[in-house]
Amino acid sequence: MGVLMSKKQQVEKVQKCNAVVNAFQQGMKVTAPPAIHDHADDNVGGATDVPATRGEGEEGGEEEADAAPPPTRDGCNVNKEAWSRMRDGKGVEPEDMQKSHQLTPPAFVRPKRDANDDQAVEVELGKRDQPSNDEMCDVCEVWTADDLYPCRICTRVFHDGCLRELGYLRAEALQEMRDSAHTITGWSCYYCDNVNLLLTEEEMYSLVETFKQCKIIPESCLVSDELLQYRHFMSKQQYERDLTDEQEEEVLGQFTAMDPEKKGHIEWSDFLYFESMSVLRKLRTENSMVRLLSSKERDRARTLFLGLDLDKDGLITGGESRQAQPSWFHKLNKDSQSCNVSISHVGAMCESSPASSASERSKADDSRSVTWADFLKESAIYIIAARPNSSAMHIRLPL
Repeated sequence: MGVLMSKKQQVEKVQKCNAVVNAFQQGMKVTAPPAIHDHADDNVGGATDVPATRGEGEEGGEEEADAAPPPTRDGCNVNKEAWSRMRDGKGVEPEDMQKSHQLTPPAFVRPKRDANDDQAVEVELGKRDQPSNDEMCDVCEVWTADDLYPCRICTRVFHDGCLRELGYLRAEALQEMRDSAHTITGWSCYYCDNVNLLLTEEEMYSLVETFKQCKIIPESCLVSDELLQYRHFMSKQQYERDLTDEQEEEVLGQFTAMDPEKKGHIEWSDFLYFESMSVLRKLRTENSMVRLLSSKERDRARTLFLGLDLDKDGLITGGESRQAQPSWFHKLNKDSQSCNVSISHVGAMCESSPASSASERSKADDSRSVTWADFLKESAIYIIAARPNSSAMHIRLPL
């Protein structure tokens, strides 16, 4: 069911719709040329020459000029239908939009780091962003009476039909979107799901070169032996030594975290996202990571911090901050809507790793005071790592 709209809102949406603008512009182009041709024909051959301008035996440039309007008129008719339906508050179905340019996959442009990227950014605790979702589908840019599925990270909304025609989501992924987009779990659009798009051209080039040296085949699944071989190569490159037995066990633990469904292999996208997060963690500062957070993510961080700050003094402990990080990954347990169950699941998985001995050293950090700004900087990397819809873990959680 669509949302009832006032006449003023209808007019605003119609004005913002590209389809309507195109209809108006194309309508002008269709009506103007015939008048010009008629006058030209009158000057050359008189009134008897007017029908000849529309004949099939016309020669020269006028034949090409007359051949152009038909597809323009067809496109204009489609847009006129869109105009009338939106004027009546009925909208346009995605299946009715037959213009191919509206369903062309977008060209992703990698970001460039600003000069002040590492400078601290002020995010007020008491002032919520309260972002509102877009009103029109990000693909077809048309308002419809059908359900729009919002992204939980950004403000974009989508028709399931548009995403299906783009080919970004398979049938099972589309069904998962329909089931989760309007729930507390939420759904990430194809922009936000792909954390690899956060890397700059230089960062991505370095990562690709490493893949080539390790003979990693893009778009292919990796088994545990291939992941171990890759980690051994990285250890030799960075530290000039092989992995220890404990480090190998830790790598196998990472493999298990990236293979939650126990398939015996990890998907290429999960491996790419994990390595992308490693690059971000290595090369970006905490302030830079905070700048990557969306308004929705900052609002969720506020809610979590205020829930931990029971005495309302603007401070929490280091232990509370560390224990809060797994809460971003509530999607790990898809069978349960309880965030507490998901947190305990993540904690058990992390404690079983050999690196759990580091938890002893972290106890000294539990008593320190953490401000809202510090909490946001410490949480940013985990918030971003939780963006993908996959239930695989793309970062190692704090112990």
